[in-house]
Amino acid sequence: MSTVNEGTPAGWAETTLQDLLAGGLFSDGDWVESKDQDPAGDVRLIQLADLGDGVYRNRSNRFLTTRKANELKCTFLAPGDILVARMPEPLGRACIFPGDTKAAVTVVDVCILRPPGAYPDARWLANTLNCPSVRSRILELQSGSTRQRISRRNLAAIRIPVPSLAEQYRIVDKLDALLSDLDVEIAALNRSLKKLKRYRHAVFKAAVEGGLSREWRDSNQIRGVAWTLTSVGEIGAVTGGLTKNPKRERCNLRLPYLRVANVYAGELRLDGVENMGLDISELQRASLQRGDLLVVEGNGSPDQIGRVAVWDGSIEPCVHQNHIIKVRFDDPKLSEWAELFLLSPVGRDKIREAASSTSGLYTLSISKVSALPIAIPPEEERVAILSEVNRLTSVQENLATSLRANLLRAARLRQSILEKAFRGELVPQDPNDEPASVLLERIRAERAASAQSKLARTRKPRAQQTPVAQ
Repeated sequence: MSTVNEGTPAGWAETTLQDLLAGGLFSDGDWVESKDQDPAGDVRLIQLADLGDGVYRNRSNRFLTTRKANELKCTFLAPGDILVARMPEPLGRACIFPGDTKAAVTVVDVCILRPPGAYPDARWLANTLNCPSVRSRILELQSGSTRQRISRRNLAAIRIPVPSLAEQYRIVDKLDALLSDLDVEIAALNRSLKKLKRYRHAVFKAAVEGGLSREWRDSNQIRGVAWTLTSVGEIGAVTGGLTKNPKRERCNLRLPYLRVANVYAGELRLDGVENMGLDISELQRASLQRGDLLVVEGNGSPDQIGRVAVWDGSIEPCVHQNHIIKVRFDDPKLSEWAELFLLSPVGRDKIREAASSTSGLYTLSISKVSALPIAIPPEEERVAILSEVNRLTSVQENLATSLRANLLRAARLRQSILEKAFRGELVPQDPNDEPASVLLERIRAERAASAQSKLARTRKPRAQQTPVAQ
């Protein structure tokens, strides 16, 4: 049912998403498990990773066969469908599905919206779902104990202000003009960030291969001094951490502990560090001290395994979980070099080689980390290299910080533009437009009449009964 509320722009009406799409398609995607998928399948499985905030990303690479899709009674997507993510990040983001070279279906945590005709305009609706006011209404209805999501039922109940179809077209045209220019700027900023990332990798590669210190050796007339090729285990003690289990809840000693989520590539993320119970006898083995190298064990993608960072001692005392392997070097001054080496393309290749397995499971272990090869220059050269790396990466990081700030400003500008459209402030209202409330009532009556007509055509006539003789 449509209503006109105070503050609603002239000629607009407010209605629920369910009523707005009555007669069209408003459905969750399908429950497609790993066992249902086939890399050689002819049906594309669209996933949450494909849904950007107003942009179709086209990132996933999952498939199933037509036979399996029909067996599962999957809903096939059509170009122009609106796809809404029922899980973050961010929750409720929407984009237009542009179509694919293959038939396509989507997963259960994606909601499919397909208007029944020209009203509402799909582009206008997708932009409206992405504006801050509607996004906040979606967040109010989220639920879930571990991962937040919104149910299709709650999504259907969200009320949005709706303009006339003519004004929807005017809004979309204006948004296309404004956002397309903004998207060009955002794309340029993202390209620059990628270039900076490649530059960082190039610096690390040159550092560990000796290219970064060539001029230093020449200026200091250093000749014939070789680097030492050794392994991690030969220059440090490699140990595992504590296994988390329910029995630890009964331990009197409780300390902060690091998880995989706290260790990234050369970076510690210590928000939300949790506590773990442990026995006093475990403290010496699992405790951390400044300068320890932390290596993520991992059990998935080879690109995510072996993330390394040096512990900075910012939480004391602190221990680590068993999925993080600790290296404590005999010479603490080697920690920074080992981190640089293992972050470099050379070191990443060594980690991937060590982590690979015949079963397709990528993981590291204490023995694999111990065996990782590492090339170490003489101390004076090592200090010079690290100094130059810090200088170059500091410049790179300053530029990256500036680019990220510009990206954040661009995102805020996008949200501001969408909010103005949502409030009816982006384009002028035309008094000659049919009021949305009148249009919605007429469309509702037409859809109801159409549904009744279809029902009448499909209803079988009752068999005529022969009168019974008295």
